[in-house]
Amino acid sequence: MKAQLLVIAKAPVPGRVKTRLCPPCTFEQAADIAAAALADTLDVVTATPAVRRVLVVDGEHRPPPGWTSLAQRGDGLGERLACAYADTARPGVATVLVGMDTPQLTPELLAGAADALHTADAALGPATDGGWWILALRDPAHAAALAAVPMSTADTGARTLAALHRRGLRTTLLDTLRDVDTAADARAVADAHPHGRFAAAVRTHLPAADGALR
Repeated sequence: MKAQLLVIAKAPVPGRVKTRLCPPCTFEQAADIAAAALADTLDVVTATPAVRRVLVVDGEHRPPPGWTSLAQRGDGLGERLACAYADTARPGVATVLVGMDTPQLTPELLAGAADALHTADAALGPATDGGWWILALRDPAHAAALAAVPMSTADTGARTLAALHRRGLRTTLLDTLRDVDTAADARAVADAHPHGRFAAAVRTHLPAADGALR
């Protein structure tokens, strides 16, 4: 399926990103971890075939060469997500959106989301915290449904799925991934995926449970 790839992200500014890592991290350490997660995510998206790649960013952050950058707009995450799809929509091109909280992402996972749209109208990847980490839409206009979905709750994924079903969309569920929100999340993802910038940043900045650096 011909698709464009979007990454919705916050610029990794201390005090504005990954604040749930503080403590044990300082704001600066949490921002370094966020920057590493975003860098790994952008690398994976760059390595995945796509019609276009767009960084939809809150703040100032330069995307990789060949990317398009777009400022986020809207009040609340649900509205910002809906606007990201609307502002980048192209006729006849599907849209696959991910965030910066799953640095364990792979090109295979991204390609699988796009491929699912050959037989489905939407593909949703659940997150272990009850949210979701990826949403692929054959027609990005259907993302308007996200504006009314409460985000960052334990049932965001279920509510998103219900909103897609209310629009009559055939929706495929993809692999479940763990979002990096807390120190426990960061350690678990870094342990399971020990290579890349994110894992290195966690080992450098995030104290292990016993207080020692990994």
